[in-house]
Amino acid sequence: MVTLVVPPTLAASPPPTASSTSSVVIDDIIRGLADTTAGRIRTDADATSRASTDFGTNVTVDAARPAAVFYPSCAADIAALLRASSASVSPFPVSARGCGHSTRGQATAPGGVVIDMPSLGRHATNSSARLAVSVDGRYIDAGGEQLWVDVRHATLAHGLTPRSWTDYLHLTVGGTLSNAGISGQAFRHGPQISNVLELDVVTGTGEMMTCSKSKEADLFDAVLGGLGQFGIITRARIPLVPAPAKARWVRLLYTGAADLTGDQERLIDERGALAGLMDYVEGSVLTDVQGLIGSWRSQPPSSSFYSEADAARIAALAKEAGGVLYCLDGAVYYGGASDTTATDVDKGVEVMLRELRYARGLAFVQDVSYVQFLDRVSTGERRLRDEGLWEVPHPWLSLFLPRSRILDFAAGVFHGVLRRRDGAAVKGGGPVLVYPMNRGKWDGATSAVLPTVGDGQEEEEVFYTVGILRSAVADGDLRRMEEQNAEVARFCEAAGIPCTQYLPYYATPEEWAARHFGPGRWDRFLRRKRKYDPMAILSRGQRIFSYPLLA
Repeated sequence: MVTLVVPPTLAASPPPTASSTSSVVIDDIIRGLADTTAGRIRTDADATSRASTDFGTNVTVDAARPAAVFYPSCAADIAALLRASSASVSPFPVSARGCGHSTRGQATAPGGVVIDMPSLGRHATNSSARLAVSVDGRYIDAGGEQLWVDVRHATLAHGLTPRSWTDYLHLTVGGTLSNAGISGQAFRHGPQISNVLELDVVTGTGEMMTCSKSKEADLFDAVLGGLGQFGIITRARIPLVPAPAKARWVRLLYTGAADLTGDQERLIDERGALAGLMDYVEGSVLTDVQGLIGSWRSQPPSSSFYSEADAARIAALAKEAGGVLYCLDGAVYYGGASDTTATDVDKGVEVMLRELRYARGLAFVQDVSYVQFLDRVSTGERRLRDEGLWEVPHPWLSLFLPRSRILDFAAGVFHGVLRRRDGAAVKGGGPVLVYPMNRGKWDGATSAVLPTVGDGQEEEEVFYTVGILRSAVADGDLRRMEEQNAEVARFCEAAGIPCTQYLPYYATPEEWAARHFGPGRWDRFLRRKRKYDPMAILSRGQRIFSYPLLA
């Protein structure tokens, strides 16, 4: 665990409340924007209330309420807003909001202005202008407000596809690129932030800039994984490859974490007998077998992986294993415009099922379309919405862990913290994910933070992501799950397991500097903040910086 004391001259004060920003100043600026831009502004309670909550629904509305919501017609409107804040006597916070899928109020702007990013698409005279595919160039220019599901639709119409996806496609392009954008493809192609050719960005000073690895590279790297701190993404150029038509979806059950992680690491290794067999590798921890059988997140669109007889066998195995099972989810893409054929897939899956160390007799295989596989989480979402179980609190905890400590983490958390002392599984629903990625597929120049080991900050090539993605449905669930999340953090600290939060949240700049970034990365992050958003206008809901930037 990194320890760093932030010098007083660099520390920022807590995020401002609505009362700390002059409403008179904002009212004057709002009137000026209404006269000089095509954007629309709302200050009514309905609009500001919706902009002060998110998917986590863990934010008190009054504390997070903005003074106004801005509906831009183009990137120039956003630039005008940011210039107005920067020029004001008391620069007010501005945050970009896409789908509101953050979980701890990161996209809020207490007392300031929230930008409704989907408004960019609604104002476009030609919707295809915000999703423009170049077949010859093998890329798509996507507006930062566009959903990945719409990127999928636009690219597949030309037989093309991005290489790296998120598991849930109803997120905005700008939103995932401001974090990292990970899923089971990341071991091979890297996260989404490693699959970007060019960006259009509006910086915190209101400057509209185009950046790439060859032009304004520091801004390009800063914004990718930058948590919205340096600029607002209004366009991203995403590289494309020939699209497959189908996916061979494989699910294997395990009784122990060592066998699961060992097999996952063999599948993501670029050498060895299993190299290249899988296009997608994830895994999950099953502390509630009924939750597995009826899992909303990972079932085929029209059926279950399991028959009633399978369910009985899985329940018996879970009992033998002490109540915890593990699952490997993998997929091979084939057909369509890809070079992989069904025969190739048959041979590869045969080798894999022979070589891997899963519980024999508990291998399940289905063929689905490529679209169905990519959209599998959305299918589950619709089921939960139908049951009224989607818009509930989501106290999620996502971590990156070094490979060398994943089994220690599994023993302490999967078999400890997430279970009651009497051995019974805790209540509450939602997947618990665990899968490895290759560090070499990540660009270290971006703002994303990966785990290191030891005082020398060694970087292991393989690291794991663990996502405890639960939903608080019953009374008391939210409090209990938040307490368990805190207990996970305490366990890691006591056991000396270095972990980095993905979709991070900390309460103070000191915690961000010491517990998330570490000395060298914090210095770089702060330097970029001073350069691209010196008034600390952007994304104050993250609680990394506030105005004034220097104490």
